Amino acid sequence: MAYKNKTFVSFASEDITSYRLMTAWKKNKNIDFDFFDAHDLNTARDTSQPETIKRRLRERLANTKQIILLVGDKTKSKSAKTDTFIHYEVEVIKNLGIPVILVNLNQDRKSDNTRVPTSLHEIYTISTSFQPKIIKYALDNFISAYSENEKKKNDDNTKKKGLYYYKEKVYKDLNL
Repeated sequence: MAYKNKTFVSFASEDITSYRLMTAWKKNKNIDFDFFDAHDLNTARDTSQPETIKRRLRERLANTKQIILLVGDKTKSKSAKTDTFIHYEVEVIKNLGIPVILVNLNQDRKSDNTRVPTSLHEIYTISTSFQPKIIKYALDNFISAYSENEKKKNDDNTKKKGLYYYKEKVYKDLNL
C-alpha cells in the first residue's frame, strides 16, 4: 500500500477556477499554503472513457489522507446525479472513510446542509471559508480530530457525526 500523504481536492466542474486559485496559492511564496495534491497522480486525459476516469479517481482517493471538497452553488445538485464524477467521488470518499474538509466558496464559515452533498451529512466533517489560512489550519488539524473521533465506538454518544465548523475564535486567532 502506498503512503497516504496526499490531499484530494474534489469539486464540481463549475468550480475549477477555485481549484486553480488554490494551486496558485500553493506556488505563491508570499502565501503560507501547501498541500500534496493527489491530482498530480494517475492523470486521465479529457478523452478518457468514464470507466477509466473512475478507476483513476478511485486509485487517487485510495492513496489520499484527506479531502478538500469545494462547496459551490452546484455541488449538492451535481453530487445527487449518479452520472457525474462528483457523485462518484463523494460516494468513494464516504465508503473509504476519508476525512473531509468542506470549503465554502461563498465564504460562509459555517456548515450549510443546503449546499453540502446529502450523503456527507451523517459523517464527521469540518467546514471552512475559502481562505488559505483557515484551509491550511484545517489541513493541519482536522485529520487528527477525525482519527480520534473514529476510535470511539459507534454506540458511544460522544462520537461526532455531521457537519461541524470552526468557532469564530479560530478565525480571529488566524487574523481572519
